[in-house]
Amino acid sequence: MQERLYVRFQGVARSRRGHFPGVFALANGLARDGKLNEDEYRFWRANNDWYNAAYPDPSTTDPTVYDYELHPGAVAWFKSTAAHLIDRVSGYLEILDAHGVPCERIESPSPGRIIYEDDVQVVVVPLEITPSTAVQQQRSWGRAPSAAS
Repeated sequence: MQERLYVRFQGVARSRRGHFPGVFALANGLARDGKLNEDEYRFWRANNDWYNAAYPDPSTTDPTVYDYELHPGAVAWFKSTAAHLIDRVSGYLEILDAHGVPCERIESPSPGRIIYEDDVQVVVVPLEITPSTAVQQQRSWGRAPSAAS
């Protein structure tokens, strides 16, 4: 039986709450601050709408899932089987790269204590990541990812 693997795209600098913001939070911040050009904004808006329709918002199911007091550091990870969701992240990574916002891809069989799960994602309270519990892959997103990467 193959081990389940989870995938997360996140910034490399901790937020003021001590966690690493995910790719969508980073892109949303650029949009909120008015830093996206017209094409970037159009991509961001259309793809945020697509993602909102494509999979459940965990906080709609459980409004406390991201409550810092109850679940400090809670973050979402894709299930590796959600290729249709993961494949679309590359456009966000290109926008982040264009604005000098580093982002990394992390894969782990055990990203933390699962507090929410659906068909395509989990929300976890993170465990400490060590070389034995996760494979961390940093990439330069200055070029479009190839199909093999």
